Amino acid sequence: MEREGRAVGAASGELVTIGEFARLSRLSAKALRRYDELGLLRPALVDPVNGYRYYDPAQAEEARLVAWLRRIGMPLSRIGRVVALDAGAAAVEIRAYWARVEAETAARRDLAMYLVDHLSAEGRAMARIPGSTGSTGNAGSAGGAESAGRAGAGPLAIRCAALTDTGVVRTANQDAAFAGPRLLAVADGFGEGGAEASAAAIEALKPSAWGSGGGAPSAADLLNALEDTADSASRAVREAVASCAAPDGSGTTLTAMLWTGSRLGLVHIGDSRAYLLRGGELFRITHDHSLVQSMIDDGSLSREEAASHPQRALLLKALVGEARSAQVAVASRPDVRLREVLAGDRYLLCSDGLSAVVDEADLRAAVVAADGPEEAVRRLVGLAREAGGPDNVACAVADVVVEEQEQE
Repeated sequence: MEREGRAVGAASGELVTIGEFARLSRLSAKALRRYDELGLLRPALVDPVNGYRYYDPAQAEEARLVAWLRRIGMPLSRIGRVVALDAGAAAVEIRAYWARVEAETAARRDLAMYLVDHLSAEGRAMARIPGSTGSTGNAGSAGGAESAGRAGAGPLAIRCAALTDTGVVRTANQDAAFAGPRLLAVADGFGEGGAEASAAAIEALKPSAWGSGGGAPSAADLLNALEDTADSASRAVREAVASCAAPDGSGTTLTAMLWTGSRLGLVHIGDSRAYLLRGGELFRITHDHSLVQSMIDDGSLSREEAASHPQRALLLKALVGEARSAQVAVASRPDVRLREVLAGDRYLLCSDGLSAVVDEADLRAAVVAADGPEEAVRRLVGLAREAGGPDNVACAVADVVVEEQEQE
């Protein structure tokens, strides 16, 4: 009896059996059957009598692509989209997927490092409690000094301001910004429902009073609250753009900071940015979720080349409507993390209508020179307009101050 591992015969000519194709593609016959069942790699011919599968040798490259994509962890549903694309589009899709993996890994790494630091500090604090177990060496002394220094500084508060501008070229403003005693946020909407999306994303953050019912939340509670807030923003945007003709083409970036009284919780997705001015130096503390940023990260593009790249506006992650046919699928889960703050810190959040047209040196100069947040946002919007104002602009600035100073 002829089996699948033997040749088809002269009548078939160009096709080979699943056994020969397995050797050709260096995949197992079991894997090929699985790919067939999932619709990822169909045989060229299935014998209607005995059900034997026969393949065209030209399918070997596609089979290897499926196997390679599985090795990098790509979900089967996404592999199905990739193998249906031409080579150029498939490359873009794979780059987008891997950039998302790296961004999510970086976010988990930051969270893990924060948890290590937080739990280590808690361990040092426990070691100083009479009757507790654990080391009472230098680590405990250092922790005591840190806590004493923080306590001696007095309670902290933020003073803040926000401003948006349509810009010089656009006729409508899809950016949104908010500054309040507990929340600082900017969002850059895009697509048919962009204005609704950016407004909805920020509005979803406002109910989070962050311990307004009595005291600042613990680190664990804040992390949980940040995750819940990120999910709420994603849902709010989906609902806001659901009535659009193409909801997957409408959405928004979101960069927000939520103030607890001792920490800042950061929620970030897209290419809006957050900066920290500390000790006279301006540091970017968010990572763009964009195609050009992923190319900068892997060394295939310089920062100078990125400024004029034709796909510089392509986002790898954003808050969007339900995706149906987008070539490059975007994730709708923002990154979340916690940040310790110091009195004297100044934070800047902005959309790319500012960061894409104003050099970081000029951003720093404007942020340093401003006497307060209100003057800072006016200066920054002015810089964007002087640079041609090709896009909407949103920015928010917050100063961390000792509360007694703020009340004087």
